[in-house]
Amino acid sequence: MAIDDLLDEHEQSERVRTWIRKNGAGILGGVVFSIAVIGGWQWWQRQQVSQLAEANARYDAVIRSLQSKDLAEAAKDVAALEGGKASIYADLAALELAKAQVDAGKSEAAIATLRAVKAEGEFKLLIEQRIARLLIETGKPDEALKLLATGEDSASLEIRGDALMAQSKRDEARELYSRALARLDVAAPQRRLLETKLTDAGGTVVDPAAEKI
Repeated sequence: MAIDDLLDEHEQSERVRTWIRKNGAGILGGVVFSIAVIGGWQWWQRQQVSQLAEANARYDAVIRSLQSKDLAEAAKDVAALEGGKASIYADLAALELAKAQVDAGKSEAAIATLRAVKAEGEFKLLIEQRIARLLIETGKPDEALKLLATGEDSASLEIRGDALMAQSKRDEARELYSRALARLDVAAPQRRLLETKLTDAGGTVVDPAAEKI
């Protein structure tokens, strides 16, 4: 090997060592950061699995309490679920508890349970509709009307009509029942009941097929 080649190799080695001295800390830091990220991700996954497992266990506890008619214990477990991060379990447990409370004749407690549900979007509307129905059943139709004041879907209009009927406001109820019926699909299973409500309010049910002629 020529002396020039050896000098070139030595020079190249020196350049490599110089580059490592300048950039080694950054490379090492990047490696450490990558390891930390991977470790953090694995820790987060373990935490999620642990939280879901705990939520599932609490949900099962709620169901067992409801099956044994221990509503007080079920309410405690629901409250514990609401404080966690597995919201789906908390929502399902709250709905189960509210149903059991209604079946036990504790509508006021069911209203409180449903109001504690932190729902959003369409699920929130369904919760509010259920609360409104219970408010009507407990003699608070005015509160039901306020809760669904802006609801223009068929179910909300029907419930508002129920609240007005509870206040003996048949004309206003009839108008809402008619609007609710117009928004309801012809094949909807609840259509027959809504038609009956409209008739009771003094309205006339129009055959959807006749309207198209």
